[in-house]
Amino acid sequence: MTSVSAWFWVGFGVFLALMLALDLGLFHRKAHTVGVKEALVWSAVWIGSALLFNAGIWRWKGGGQGVDFFTCYLVELSLSVDNLFVFLLFFSYFRTPQRYQHRVLFWGVLGAMAMRGIFIAAGVTLMHRFHAIIYLFGAVLLFGGIKMAFGKDKEVHPERNPVLRLLRRFVPVTKDYHDGLFFVKQDGLWMATPLLMVLLMLETADVLFAVDSVPAVLAITDNPLIIYTSNMFAILGLRSMFFALSGVIESFAYLHYGLAAVLAFVGAKMMASAVYRIPTGISLLVILGLLLAAVFGSVLRPGRGGPHSCS
Repeated sequence: MTSVSAWFWVGFGVFLALMLALDLGLFHRKAHTVGVKEALVWSAVWIGSALLFNAGIWRWKGGGQGVDFFTCYLVELSLSVDNLFVFLLFFSYFRTPQRYQHRVLFWGVLGAMAMRGIFIAAGVTLMHRFHAIIYLFGAVLLFGGIKMAFGKDKEVHPERNPVLRLLRRFVPVTKDYHDGLFFVKQDGLWMATPLLMVLLMLETADVLFAVDSVPAVLAITDNPLIIYTSNMFAILGLRSMFFALSGVIESFAYLHYGLAAVLAFVGAKMMASAVYRIPTGISLLVILGLLLAAVFGSVLRPGRGGPHSCS
């Protein structure tokens, strides 16, 4: 944990800040509807950046950690796909105009980065101090995979969210979005807009997502460099992936089961680590196989009515 210079963390933080500043401050300064073509271009930018960083890790730290990074990134990116269904639910529930969705996802990403950093630091510390907790993490993932397979994972009900209920109790909320602002002043009184409620829902939902995603990458490595950077690159690409896939995501009827199988696999891997530690290369092949099987199964046998169907 001490082999990485503090300058690396400073440099990586500057890189993240620069990319986010360019994203919102230059390319998305004006609120607009993000089309599929634009989303695909940005997805290519984020994925390409992650692969370039992966190549740097491979050269700097060796092939073993290079494979670890790619596996962690693939796990995080694939689990993020499940988040897209929840984003669709939030935007539909609050009737969020498309031109404001990128803005709220941008600020949601900032909050997710901070929370993931806390979760990762806590998870790595617990793993180093209490190694037996690996079995608890494994059980959580295995159980989470089973729940996900039966469509009972992460049930989110905006109307029941305690954070929103608390906000509505103490802060008046407008009915309109007011040009994408989070707060507006009306008749001398500061009021929240529905966009702030959407943001709070995104942030509270990310806590639920982190319960699965952080232990999942801890099953691959306990190196904070690999875990944190792979998480950040996956989160950076989440917004563009949402706009690229939001129109077709529900067509992949079996993808949900592939993600459930990935969670169950990494959970079983953690629980079996005392008997046999599965090499990361083998884990990568298994995870790729599960995801590809789910995607091809959805293409060959298209249909709706899966766990996330809104119909």
